Amino acid sequence: MRQLENKIALITGASQGIGKTIAKKFSREGACVVITARNKNGLESVAGEINDSGHKTFIIEADLSHLQDIRRIVSETIKECGRIDILVNNAGIIHPSIDLIDLDPNLWNEVININLTAPALLSKEVLPFMIENRSGNIINISSIGGRMGGKGRTAYRASKAGLINLTQSIAAEVKQYGIDVNCICPSATDTEGFRKNIDQRGRDHNPKIMLPEEIAEIALFLASDASSAITGTSIDAFGGTNPIFN
Repeated sequence: MRQLENKIALITGASQGIGKTIAKKFSREGACVVITARNKNGLESVAGEINDSGHKTFIIEADLSHLQDIRRIVSETIKECGRIDILVNNAGIIHPSIDLIDLDPNLWNEVININLTAPALLSKEVLPFMIENRSGNIINISSIGGRMGGKGRTAYRASKAGLINLTQSIAAEVKQYGIDVNCICPSATDTEGFRKNIDQRGRDHNPKIMLPEEIAEIALFLASDASSAITGTSIDAFGGTNPIFN
């Protein structure tokens, strides 16, 4: 039997990168995936790939910076699928390297809203349904940047640090209902966002950089029954870029 047979998984930021790869992985493992992002064309492309492989997916074009869109994502998923078993808060913004003194306050707000506030509010909207079912998994995609500060990405690192803390706090609140909440902290991963804002050469230049599939495997583990002993945990996924190798 596939690991996520008959599960309903809601995945944000699923039009590309890690979110797209998680959606495809979950679908192959039997989940009905609901994918959301601002990029409708990207969502349709991902859905086409999943549907062509004989699996089922639904798309919801939405902007996570708007509370009404967050609520609509959940209501449409419940209407279409009846429940939500797995929530993957993957959507995020990587801003270019900018020192805080030069950072536009509007960019700060955008990064915090998408990377931290949206996962909190989306979890808030999903949790009543998980509590009613006495089961569920929430998986937050943070970053190794959330483990420490660093020059030029103040907003990004602050938001990802908050997401680690948010994971622990929600986990403490909902374990009694059979809900597990965990976090993945990837290091350099060859995604569109990484190539745009950090290194356009990606893995072509540095073979130590991870592939999105490697992060998707961790997400699959956390979404499956195999991780039943784990909650409130943040898993560092460094791959070959682990500092112990340097």
